[in-house]
Amino acid sequence: MRGLKKPEKNLKKGLAFLWGRKYTRDTRWDKVEDKCTLMEESGEEVRTLGSITGTYARALDAKDRLMLPAKLQDDLGAECYLTMGIDRCLALYPESSWQVFTEKFASLPISQSRKMRPLFANAVKCRPDSQGRITVPARLKTYAGIAKDVAIIGVHNRAEIWDAETWNQSDEEMTPERMAQLMEDMDY
Repeated sequence: MRGLKKPEKNLKKGLAFLWGRKYTRDTRWDKVEDKCTLMEESGEEVRTLGSITGTYARALDAKDRLMLPAKLQDDLGAECYLTMGIDRCLALYPESSWQVFTEKFASLPISQSRKMRPLFANAVKCRPDSQGRITVPARLKTYAGIAKDVAIIGVHNRAEIWDAETWNQSDEEMTPERMAQLMEDMDY
């Protein structure tokens, strides 16, 4: 393991928040195989997170199976969770991201956790088959308006699965000016 070369302070704060940890200037970070790892003072690993990126065009087969790109299979690991996403898409979480998500859910008061029932009721644990395929349940296809062709996009800690036509209509062209505005809006 080798130490990260001064990661951005905002990134460290954001990851510490995501993982339910308090950020201090003494927080130790390590970089292993292109993944950022938050370490306890004892040297115990707290969380490791690689970033899921890219855009992939795919199609469901006749049995509603979706072949995941090899790169995405590596990012997602042996088991992942498929559930409803925001903006009429599906979210595919690697097990480590799903665990962070469920830990946050478990800390909510019961009055707030009720709102999350549909998300958990419609979630499925996936283990890609030997050809890298997962089955997309009918209720999730309906939720996301998926017919056959899909766009799979990486969104940091998860992948989103969109109906291809819906994604192409909503995908805004990125310009240098738009990127600068987005970075400014996020205080970068």
